[in-house]
Amino acid sequence: MPGPVRRRRTGAVVAVTGAGSGAGAAVLAHLARSPNIASAIGIDPGPPPDGPAGEWRQVDVLDPGSAGTFAGVDAVAHLAVDLTPDPDRDDQRQRNTRAAQTVITAAFAAGVRRVVVVGSALAYGAYADNPVPLPDDAPLRAVPEASAVGDLLEIERIVAAARRGHRGLAITVLRPAVVLGAGDREPMAALLGAPRLLRIRGADTRWQFCHVADLAAAVELAALAPAGVLDGPANVACEGWLDHDELERVSGRRSLELPERVAVGMAERLHRLGITPAPPSELAYLVHPWVVDCARLRAAGWSPRYTNAEAVADHLSATEAKPDEVRPDDKGERRRGSPAVVGGAAAGAAVALVGTAALVRRARRRRSS
Repeated sequence: MPGPVRRRRTGAVVAVTGAGSGAGAAVLAHLARSPNIASAIGIDPGPPPDGPAGEWRQVDVLDPGSAGTFAGVDAVAHLAVDLTPDPDRDDQRQRNTRAAQTVITAAFAAGVRRVVVVGSALAYGAYADNPVPLPDDAPLRAVPEASAVGDLLEIERIVAAARRGHRGLAITVLRPAVVLGAGDREPMAALLGAPRLLRIRGADTRWQFCHVADLAAAVELAALAPAGVLDGPANVACEGWLDHDELERVSGRRSLELPERVAVGMAERLHRLGITPAPPSELAYLVHPWVVDCARLRAAGWSPRYTNAEAVADHLSATEAKPDEVRPDDKGERRRGSPAVVGGAAAGAAVALVGTAALVRRARRRRSS
């Protein structure tokens, strides 16, 4: 295992949980390059990826014996939040909530100055009467059910209690839109990898994204902020949004359009059969607005480098094959991309599975006729 990198003479020491992959790894790499950071420390249960960007501490934050993990750390960025729908909902809820609780408690005990929890704008919920855009202090109205979105609400509750109980520890909750550029953090991102986009008939869908590079810059800004600045929630996203026609143009994908009643019915059946643990209520995010404004971050000096269109294009070019590209399957064979094969990459996301199921049914009808 590579030894720790040498610390710079000035700057803060920042630890990143969930640094083994995805957005956590991208944030760690960003912090390791920053001249404002003395040392970036990756925290993850597994070994470091090839060429880790900073120091590495192989620790499971759920382990009660990990209390000394944050010794000598100025700020902690908590990205060990699993938003991928998991069939074992009880276990996922426990992991997500215990991780947040343990990290905040251990950071406070170690004298850490600030914790930055990376949640999601999904916590606002999607409703027809949502203001467009939603401000940083908008109420959290997502459905508090047994889902990854429900976990986000519970984490927000844990953070609120910690603010009251851990005096002297500043806590920021970043609420990004759908994060692109570092794998599929949210199920909504999986839709971009399917051969067709899912469109709900009559819905005025507004698509908003957050490039992982802009998320990393927001994490750095919050981690280095003095006490009283950026405490509490802050939204992170590209400016504005794309309507569905614009998303089709940018992604190069056509859409499968379904009536809302049909989409919800299919989602309910998939959920009832255990094919996806994501509840049908998450289809609301394809129907109603949940666009956010980033006023607090802008006032602190942050601004997004990527537009929504640029974030989508970069995500697709970096992480997704083209819809019709020949690709190897799990057995090493090569075949044309198909709804079943491509949809497998989005398994667990109700919004992606509904579209996949509809395509499969349509293909079956055509074959039978």
